[in-house]
Amino acid sequence: MRALCGAIITAGALIGLGLAAIGIGTRYQTYPYHNAETGKAQWVHLRELDAALLVALVVLIAAACIGVGIAFVGLAYHHRHRHHEFLKLHGTPMPPPPGEHRLPA
Repeated sequence: MRALCGAIITAGALIGLGLAAIGIGTRYQTYPYHNAETGKAQWVHLRELDAALLVALVVLIAAACIGVGIAFVGLAYHHRHRHHEFLKLHGTPMPPPPGEHRLPA
């Protein structure tokens, strides 16, 4: 369940990032692409964004990182839980996967 919650948080953050990208593109679509003096291409840098767009971008990136972290930790706990269920049911450690050899204890 933890992994599913993390995946949902990540999906929501990625959808939000897509909408933020559309918002930033709409806001700065009239920004001159070429500098009139030098003729070189010029871009909008993060330090030049509006404060509200920058805050939204930072929050969504943080939410995506947190969601991915929750998903990975949730999967790790899920596998640990299943391993302990196996041990409780069978009373012996799980055999090694094919091709992997364990050293004798």
